[in-house]
Amino acid sequence: PFLIIGDAPQALMVNASVGEAEFLLANRAAHGFNTVWIMLICNAYSGGRADASTYDGLTPFTAANDLSTPREAYFARCDAVIRAAAAHDLNVILDPADTGGFMPVLRANGVDKCRSYGRYLGNRYKDFDNIVWMSGSDFQSWRTDTDNSLVKAIADGIRERDSRHIQTLQLDYFVSSSLDNSAWSGLVTLNAAYTYYPAYAEVLEDYDRTPPVPVFLIESDYESENGADAERLRRQEYWSLLSGACGHVFGNAFVWPLMTGWEDNLDTPGVLQFGHCRALFASRPWHSLVPDQTHMLVTAGYGSFWSGGVPSSGISQNDYVAAAFTPDGKLAIVYIPTSRTIAVDLARLSGSVSARWYDPTTGAAQSISGSPFPNAGPRNFTTPGLHADGAGDWVLILESL
Repeated sequence: PFLIIGDAPQALMVNASVGEAEFLLANRAAHGFNTVWIMLICNAYSGGRADASTYDGLTPFTAANDLSTPREAYFARCDAVIRAAAAHDLNVILDPADTGGFMPVLRANGVDKCRSYGRYLGNRYKDFDNIVWMSGSDFQSWRTDTDNSLVKAIADGIRERDSRHIQTLQLDYFVSSSLDNSAWSGLVTLNAAYTYYPAYAEVLEDYDRTPPVPVFLIESDYESENGADAERLRRQEYWSLLSGACGHVFGNAFVWPLMTGWEDNLDTPGVLQFGHCRALFASRPWHSLVPDQTHMLVTAGYGSFWSGGVPSSGISQNDYVAAAFTPDGKLAIVYIPTSRTIAVDLARLSGSVSARWYDPTTGAAQSISGSPFPNAGPRNFTTPGLHADGAGDWVLILESL
């Protein structure tokens, strides 16, 4: 099982040299990231330039915006960046033409050129081991058949030459997932959830789909954007992973476009605390966790499931507890976003229960007084207090001895 711990330096191909890319990728690997989301071609929409050129003037096509004229020097540089990622054990979620910026270009090129461009990419990258293809990105017009056909033509062209790589799709904000678009159901084998609302709501909907397709949170609020601080990011991370997601892609306002000063914004609180989240889940059988959707585990104090509201603020205002446990009763994890007392049915665990509070701001765990507890009946747990940042979110770890 692969737990996606991602970052989104989307403009890396155009706003960094290969050496600068190496620096960023090494930093991300050191922090425990195993995935980066990058735009293969990148214009102003994703932090680049209007003509999709690199910082030193390379454009991806020898004829402006003509997909049939790929420039070898540009794609050779992209090859070097992807190989650098592989050297740091980083998977690359690679977007062949993000629809937020390139939809007008795809329309001007037409279906045949889009498919040929896909074939070119599939042939070029079929032997790279560290790629997941992701079409779309803020694909607001996917319900328009002609636009959907253009984007899918690229993905189909890739598949014609490259059948070994996973493909996924990012649709529209404020909330969506890949499989909302039924035309892609035969191509998408990894479902990308996208939401600016409380993450558990969309991820649970995708987790419950039949037939099941693995889901990850591709995008939600980014650090230092829309008022998002480290506490809001923690909610997104724990809510999604305890609702059945196989990972989450983090973002930072300086890093996604590689804007001036990005080098000084790599070791932020959001990055450090995402590392604590990764450490907790990666060291346990996270892939066996089943979301506690019917409150069999947390029987009281679980707050209110999100029922609608405006983006972003709904994340900070929502108090819903996300919990999950393994069918063998060996492990349960509960994320409590605000200070309170919850009731937990310890009979869901298979033996005497070691109970600890995990501080998501520091990664420190402390045993709860009286632990271990017998695995019988409900027991109340009260969160320890506020963190230095004023937030009261805690993670309860229950493990059978």
